[in-house]
Amino acid sequence: MSHAVHDLVIRSVAPVDATELTDLVAAAMHDGPIARWLQPDDGVRRKASPDYFAIFIEHALRYGEVYATKDDTGRLTGAALWFPLSSELPSPVDYDRRIKEIAGDAHDRICLLDAAMEAEHPTGSHHYLAFLAVRPDRQNHGLGSTLLRRHHRRLDAAGLPAYLEANDPRNRDLYLRHGYQVRSVIDLPDGPPLWTMWRPPMD
Repeated sequence: MSHAVHDLVIRSVAPVDATELTDLVAAAMHDGPIARWLQPDDGVRRKASPDYFAIFIEHALRYGEVYATKDDTGRLTGAALWFPLSSELPSPVDYDRRIKEIAGDAHDRICLLDAAMEAEHPTGSHHYLAFLAVRPDRQNHGLGSTLLRRHHRRLDAAGLPAYLEANDPRNRDLYLRHGYQVRSVIDLPDGPPLWTMWRPPMD
């Protein structure tokens, strides 16, 4: 039986602990293709990842919607961070300064990544999935799909599309199974592809 049966999906109407959420996202994403491209040094990347992701967690808790799965002990096992957009998303507070302080020699690549993603981001009303993160020891148990379905039901009922960037082929294929279509491919210099994906509302 899948462990996912025992996980409860919650909305963050009640506060989600920002530190626990940051630890979850960093654990799930610090070793991904984009993270390795941004900072090839494993030790530096592992140390800096929580500070980097904390910027976006704080931003999501202020402007976005967070869904999370918890195990029987109350530990966060997965999270989806969505931003409902009808216009341009404001930047995180003090973003440029904070990035300079934590990025080190990854600063130029972070700026390049940000610019490339911004150039491809669609206009018009949609919900943007900034992060879908599942703890490494809980991956392949259906938690990502559970989190996606929860929000997709709301989007479909409201007739709203969704947008995201997939950072590896496995994630891309997961999103394809949930109704997303590849919109474009961002080619980073000497880096991995980043697939931009769009999901129209389903009947």
